[in-house]
Amino acid sequence: MSNPWRGEVSLTVDGIAYDMRLTLGALAELEAAMAADSLVALVQRFEGGTCSSADVLAVLNAGLMGGRADPMPDLAHGEISGGPMKAAQVAAQLLVRAFAMPDTV
Repeated sequence: MSNPWRGEVSLTVDGIAYDMRLTLGALAELEAAMAADSLVALVQRFEGGTCSSADVLAVLNAGLMGGRADPMPDLAHGEISGGPMKAAQVAAQLLVRAFAMPDTV
């Protein structure tokens, strides 16, 4: 069960629930993977609705890394419970929880 106070969000892939979070290391790798100039630019992609499916996968993979998923699921080929829309919602929620104050989660 994910803990929102730690910034965690849950995602089910191939029937297995994973607790994900964006640690500082995961955010740094995410910036590089998305070729974002800053964390603000990265968040603006999602806020402005200009994020791509590759952006969603990058955020989810970073969340899995930050949550220390073992083994790492194959998001590109796995079955995500709720489909692509749920995947995008979880990615956005990961970003929100990474930057939100605990009382606003």
